[in-house]
Amino acid sequence: MKRLILISVFLMLLAGCTAHKPMAVAKIRIKGSDTMLLLAQKLAEEYMKKNPGISVYVEGGGTTSGVKAISEGTADICTASRTLNPGEVKVLAEKFSSVGLSFLIARDGLSVYLHPENPVKNLSLSQLEDIFTGKITNWRNLGGNDEEIITVVRTPNSGTYSYFREHVLNGKEYYGKAIVKHTTKSITKMIAENKHAIGYGGIGYNKGIKLSNINGISSSEENVRNNDYPICRYLYFYTPKQPRGEAQKFINWAMSMEGQKIVKVAGYIPIWRITY
Repeated sequence: MKRLILISVFLMLLAGCTAHKPMAVAKIRIKGSDTMLLLAQKLAEEYMKKNPGISVYVEGGGTTSGVKAISEGTADICTASRTLNPGEVKVLAEKFSSVGLSFLIARDGLSVYLHPENPVKNLSLSQLEDIFTGKITNWRNLGGNDEEIITVVRTPNSGTYSYFREHVLNGKEYYGKAIVKHTTKSITKMIAENKHAIGYGGIGYNKGIKLSNINGISSSEENVRNNDYPICRYLYFYTPKQPRGEAQKFINWAMSMEGQKIVKVAGYIPIWRITY
């Protein structure tokens, strides 16, 4: 009898402990763009606060890995800093009879990162092309100190790597001596620790470094919104076909005025003008 009572008490205590921790009734899996990692994490965090029964899992790894994940069914949403390429569209079409659906989530002023003590404050697009292709290798040629330029770039699976190569390098190959980093965070960390380094990435990554003006124009919200800043782009959510259920609700929320306020808080440029 005592044993039965002890078991009963244990079960009651167990029930009491779990009563205040509701199990998630659904999960949303997001994977892709490292540029959007901070943004997706912030959106997920705020969405879960408002929807306690939903778990939102966010991973980076690059746009290419995100497209692969939705193609293989291991993610519900791909975050992408570029549009899909023909090969990726072909895979989706063959597996889902759909070329995929894109959703505009934010705008980004693709930023060039410099150390705060670097005297250079402005670079032209042509200078950036020369720097990242290895034509210019010393800061003195840019009005800086007589020091070797250390270029830092992303890996080829990064949408930002491809976008920068296409729109800034005009399709040319990156400098062979460039240091390759897997994440934007690791790029900014290296530049924050090295006065002679230069890299690039999303506008949301700006701690410990400074953002260079491009062609004399800063990457302010207004300049990006008006397309005055030379390297503006959209950031996307992709799904393999029409999303349903919780994934659809999350995307709708991210695109709403409420979700776009979180985009602004995260340091990116909202699709809509935010008024308070």
